Amino acid sequence: MSGAPLFCGDLLAGVIAADPAGRAHAHLESVPAYVLTHNPDFRTALTTHAPEADATLEPVEWQHLAEPAARTHLMSSPAALLQARRQIVPFRGRTTLLADLDTWAQEDGFGARLLYGPGGQGKTRLAQHFADILTAGGWTALWLRADATVDALAGLSAAAVPLMVIIDYAETRTPQLTTLLEAAAQHTTDSAFKVLLLARAAGDWWNDLHAATATAEELLDGTRTIPLPALEPEPDDSRTHAYHQAIHSYAAHLPQVRGWQHHDWPALATRLTTRTPNGLDRPGLDTALTLHMTALADLLDSTTGATADAASVEDRLLVHERRYWTTTATAHHLHPSLTTSTLTDALAAAHLLGADSHGEADTILRHVPALADQTTDRIHAVRRWIAALYPSPTPGRPWGTLQPDRLAEHFIGRHLLHTPALAHHLGPTITERQAIHLLTLYSRAAAHPTLRHLAPHLTFLCTDYASTLAGPALDVATQTEHPQPLIDALHHITDNPTTLPTHLKLLANRLPHTSYNLAPYAEHLTQRLVEHDRTRAHHDSTHLPDLAMSLNNLSVRLGALGRWEEGLEASEEAVEIRRELAQTRPDAFLPKLAGSLNNLFNRLSALGRWEEALAAIREAVDAYRELASARPEIYQSELEQSLEVLSWFEESDG
Repeated sequence: MSGAPLFCGDLLAGVIAADPAGRAHAHLESVPAYVLTHNPDFRTALTTHAPEADATLEPVEWQHLAEPAARTHLMSSPAALLQARRQIVPFRGRTTLLADLDTWAQEDGFGARLLYGPGGQGKTRLAQHFADILTAGGWTALWLRADATVDALAGLSAAAVPLMVIIDYAETRTPQLTTLLEAAAQHTTDSAFKVLLLARAAGDWWNDLHAATATAEELLDGTRTIPLPALEPEPDDSRTHAYHQAIHSYAAHLPQVRGWQHHDWPALATRLTTRTPNGLDRPGLDTALTLHMTALADLLDSTTGATADAASVEDRLLVHERRYWTTTATAHHLHPSLTTSTLTDALAAAHLLGADSHGEADTILRHVPALADQTTDRIHAVRRWIAALYPSPTPGRPWGTLQPDRLAEHFIGRHLLHTPALAHHLGPTITERQAIHLLTLYSRAAAHPTLRHLAPHLTFLCTDYASTLAGPALDVATQTEHPQPLIDALHHITDNPTTLPTHLKLLANRLPHTSYNLAPYAEHLTQRLVEHDRTRAHHDSTHLPDLAMSLNNLSVRLGALGRWEEGLEASEEAVEIRRELAQTRPDAFLPKLAGSLNNLFNRLSALGRWEEALAAIREAVDAYRELASARPEIYQSELEQSLEVLSWFEESDG
């Protein structure tokens, strides 16, 4: 047994040193991994005989929470070299920001930072480099996987070593972040507990996260949000140096990519770096990803003699990626019996919706028109082909995605510009999760400067499938930095006379309490509901409670837009209706009246009408006092809150 590996899950926890005699193999002695990695001779042997091995120490008890680490050997396609966490090109720059992050990390206790910027700006590269620095200093850096369960996250509260939790795409993970913050609040050891959030924008989702729970509000109070600027705002010699560094880095790793081992990459790299390429001063190359994509595309094109005149760098890379798709499809006996167009449709559908299971993946593929009449065996073969192209990093899921995101978005955008009907074929049976995934990817693609003609297609898709996409569109509009196509669709749906009022009410109930992106639409939708409820109440007084609720909601939405006078008018009408209703049925409508009076107080205060505001809050206190005397377990807290407001207001007024 001596020398045998001792695994805990997927991690090497140690090496067996002895199987003592007389113990019937029931007792083993091992050397822990941390001891091995501190031995210079072991590290030298590891580097010599397994240069691709990752010797980073990770806590075995949290491996089920961690995103799988990106490997730098046996990669499937050249695009894999661009994945930020692989760090193929050595990190450079950002010294001031790294110093600020290090100072923050060394502070005691809990702390959070939000780092945001457009796709390709370098957020993930920076976070990975910072994580490497911390890990070398004894920290644990945990890239939290998106499907980590509530119970699993609770275990982080027991962290006994300094912990940095990194969450990518934070704008799409608000529920998980809320759970993580609850775990952080339970952390009682002296070690640091830090959370680094990466997002494309700091907008509505960030405000919603603060307001999600009392714990989130407390822990995130004062959290810095850091916009990540372009790496090099001006072209100079450092950009040329960065380009040359990327060329040589990719040349060193391309032999590890299947199908690309048979080129003289060092010679090609030398040829490219002995001259200064044209166009390094053009817009866009001030981001690390664009510069790296350009270097990789130049290397790949040098093997075919292709030129870069007519295409974007994404298009140039996709030419090579498509060759990889076709070669792999041929090896899977799918091509040429299935056309390149059909296979590309299948790949686009897989990227647009994602899949959590093989059954879900097969359903997606059957909605691709050219695959609808194919046998089950053929559908399974296509699924296996996609999985071979982009293996899933998560066990159980059928496939992964093209990386980096910007390349995937460009692929989807180009494909949907030519075949917009594909998304319509996928729409009828889409799940809630798939709808959010589709709208997120579609809206990001439509935001690319060369793909802006996609925006109307996205709007039409949402309006055509309003029953399944309108609700998710509300969610995505608060997360994306470019929500306008989704907001346009929501307006069309709301104004469509065939849209049922019940559907409009469902949308209204799904609206966030506050949203900069959705504030004008929220007011518009609520106005429509007021009109509908007013018409019904005119013919049947039993609908007056609905009208009062819609008016109260309208008052809040108008206030969010700074339209105080209109908001006051709606609030006053809601109070009048509920006051009359409470006179006949106080048990049912007095609580509603009290709520409307609080809202009226807010509207009057905003307009500086202090005496009327004081009268409104006093009436609300009287109502809650009456309610609390009968049902203190329900209304005592509301009474106390209203009394607190009244006390503060009277002191201020005095």
